[in-house]
Amino acid sequence: MQAFDSSSEQVARKIVVLGTGGTIAGLAAAAGDNLGYQAAQVGIAQLLQGVSSGSVDAIQTEQVAQIDSKDMDASVWRALAMRCAHWLADDSVQGIVITHGTDTLEETAYFLHATLAPAKPVVLTCAMRPANAAMPDGPQNLRDAMAVASTAGARGVLAVCAGVVHGAPDVRKVHAYRLDAFGSGDAGPIGYVEEGALRQVRDWPQAARACAPRQWPVTPEAWARVEIVTSHAGAGGALVQALVRDGVQGLVVAATGNGSVHHALEAALHQAQAAGVRVLRTSRCDQGRVMGAAAGALPHAGPLSPVKARIQLMLELMA
Repeated sequence: MQAFDSSSEQVARKIVVLGTGGTIAGLAAAAGDNLGYQAAQVGIAQLLQGVSSGSVDAIQTEQVAQIDSKDMDASVWRALAMRCAHWLADDSVQGIVITHGTDTLEETAYFLHATLAPAKPVVLTCAMRPANAAMPDGPQNLRDAMAVASTAGARGVLAVCAGVVHGAPDVRKVHAYRLDAFGSGDAGPIGYVEEGALRQVRDWPQAARACAPRQWPVTPEAWARVEIVTSHAGAGGALVQALVRDGVQGLVVAATGNGSVHHALEAALHQAQAAGVRVLRTSRCDQGRVMGAAAGALPHAGPLSPVKARIQLMLELMA
């Protein structure tokens, strides 16, 4: 843990910045290469050097992990949630900023939303270009995230990228390359950061239903195993049957349209459900939600994307 421009006194506008790696901390061999870089190379204290803190009175940094977010796992989620809970309980802390890779940011955001339901802001931010790019986007994203975290009345788990503020239940990565890589689907963004100030257009995320494990000191191996399968033209049930034999506890199906599932895959999912495996339907579509349910249909996860439904089901199985 390292203090950055902080004082020993209790202050009302202290922001804690937790680093986990990602592209925002990545380095490329050449400044013009925005693809061939290595993520998670720069420490969080170094990332903040030269980044204006705006109206924040104090910033404290902590390196929780240093990974490419494609490799995010339960052990890092557990450590991150525990550190967030620690700092949220500190009366001197107004909010938390988390630097994160873009690939699994939406999953981490939803996990923290479901397990913490914080009354203070927990703001994930990221970058699509490495730290030593000719024109990196990380520094501005960090400034914007700190502006949101220090906004009076802000609360809940949020994501800030390219000046747009998203709520954890809605945020999705929608583009593989451009700087404005995230969207909020039908719900739309929470607001926009303009010249260091938040322009809010809708309310903060509603607290998730409590479904988290009550004892954080569990090993990653003890977490419920939930896998995702996809319905598509010609889909069969062999993968589901193999996962059931391998001891899977939950299955999420990324279904077509309004939660429709190929008949062969659906039959295998019903068999898995009869064998005690929890099953949830979601939609492959980027926008909209699964609505209605025919008699005997598999239960659905409403507006949740497949990756967020997996987290929800995993936590429910562990509760």
